[in-house]
Amino acid sequence: MTDRFQVVPAAYVMFRRTVDGAEQVLLQLRQGTGYMDDHWAMAAAGHVEDGESVFEAACREAQEELAVKIEPADLVPLTAMHRTGRTGDPIDERVDFFLQCRAWTGEPHLVEPDKAADLRWFPLDDLPDPVVPHELFVLDRVRAGGIDAVVSFGFTGR
Repeated sequence: MTDRFQVVPAAYVMFRRTVDGAEQVLLQLRQGTGYMDDHWAMAAAGHVEDGESVFEAACREAQEELAVKIEPADLVPLTAMHRTGRTGDPIDERVDFFLQCRAWTGEPHLVEPDKAADLRWFPLDDLPDPVVPHELFVLDRVRAGGIDAVVSFGFTGR
């Protein structure tokens, strides 16, 4: 039997709110993680664990990273992204599930200051720089009016 191809699944929560008619998203500034440090990123994201649904993972990550409670029913799927960094590493390809959330319990705040230097709301049409590239891909399309249900990132084709 040959080894099977593997991908790593992750859940991303795009926290959104409307203030004075302007759409805002909650982003954290990564630090100390070894991946895209000093880049802005979705406020809550992480790997889906064994036996866990993507919705459960998103709720868990929001609790762990921001101390807020999300009900799975309040998560609205935005897109699934198949991406690669073209590193040649044994597990290079990822499948990321982006979910939108507009309702939660608690006030988001940084729980893991060793992994994030800042947490802020930004207007969707005035994002900070730099943003993690594959996350910016999603944010740009949401800002432009929508994103396909399934997208790819880092591949030469569609």
